[in-house]
Amino acid sequence: MKAVVLAGGYAKRMWPLTKNRPKHLLPVAGRPMLDYVMKSLGSASEIDEIYLSTNMRFRSHFQEYLDCLNIGKMLRLFVEDTYSEEEKLGSVGALGFLIRENRLDDDLLVIGGDNIFSFEITDFIEYFYSKGTNTIALYDVKSREKARLYGVVQVDEENRIIDFQEKPENPKSTLVSTACYAFTRRGVQSVLKYIDEGNDPDKMGHFIEWLCKRDVVYGYIFTGVWFDIGSFESYEAANRYFSSLKSKYRRC
Repeated sequence: MKAVVLAGGYAKRMWPLTKNRPKHLLPVAGRPMLDYVMKSLGSASEIDEIYLSTNMRFRSHFQEYLDCLNIGKMLRLFVEDTYSEEEKLGSVGALGFLIRENRLDDDLLVIGGDNIFSFEITDFIEYFYSKGTNTIALYDVKSREKARLYGVVQVDEENRIIDFQEKPENPKSTLVSTACYAFTRRGVQSVLKYIDEGNDPDKMGHFIEWLCKRDVVYGYIFTGVWFDIGSFESYEAANRYFSSLKSKYRRC
């Protein structure tokens, strides 16, 4: 299995903090945000190679980060030729570009570099293999108001996704998609088909909504904590939470 970490955004909502520095390398409790994802991937024996996808503007920042990272995996920096928000390929566009350029033909784990969660990535991968089909990680935000910000999911009794709506005005549930996906080989080819058909390349949620109508997709429902860091508020919340954990362990 290969893994792709998406870190190609410019995080304009967090300017000026992220104007000349990638959001994914901002410190959370003294560690780069990206550390939480990369160390989790490093613990998964099923993964043999990790691609970090970013843009030309922040290429040197991420190369320096990877040069100092030792997690026992083959690490590859993949760079899209963009320098601004207006030029970017979008999450699905960047993923499709990476798949084509590297001729990937393997099961693929795709994860957002600005998402921090408490579940073990190995448990997610085992669940994916047990189902034998495309799988996405789901979290109950317990608020329909919050759910409007995400891809809202409904599942059957076996956790197969039966309905997916990207940022609906009136959510049917509070169970939402997080930026953690596992695709089969066929699912990987579906990314390319989706792009070739001229669909929206910007949001992964639109692709998942499209995929659920054409293929079997299961949900891996996890509990604990999840931080989708896309604003000052969510960044500060994550920093407070993980800093409190550090303080707790120091007292022990």
